[in-house]
Amino acid sequence: MQANAQLIERFYAAFGQRDWAGMAACYHPEVHFSDEVFDLRGADAGLMWRMLCTSGRDLVIEPSGIAADERSGQAHWDARYTFGATGRKVLNRIDARFEFRDGLIVRHVDRFPFWTWARQALGTPGLLLGWSGFLRGKVRATAAKNLAAFKARLGAA
Repeated sequence: MQANAQLIERFYAAFGQRDWAGMAACYHPEVHFSDEVFDLRGADAGLMWRMLCTSGRDLVIEPSGIAADERSGQAHWDARYTFGATGRKVLNRIDARFEFRDGLIVRHVDRFPFWTWARQALGTPGLLLGWSGFLRGKVRATAAKNLAAFKARLGAA
């Protein structure tokens, strides 16, 4: 298997074990992570995984379709968990793209249908407003606030 495909495998193996430090070790110091909710650079990307791994009590992930060459890679992964804010069960189907530098992940982009996620995680408000920029902005702001509070609790700068 190509080295970068092995790196993606390591990343998801660590994720499956909720090993946030192992996940962060796969990232380049200048990593840029983005998805429908977060847009993070550097250590904040690893911090997000730490927050998600330590707070998601029933998180189960299933990676598949991992492929990579010397410059870029891709994967699909399904995440099953209970959304903490509402107690609702979620199955999020995510497509990931990666770019590599110095043997590490320097760009990680996760994409999923926000409206589908919002319907599951938020119930009726997600069903009715999941298509709107308003709800997406509110979810992003709450996620950023939660990450900042998590960072403050750890005393991370």
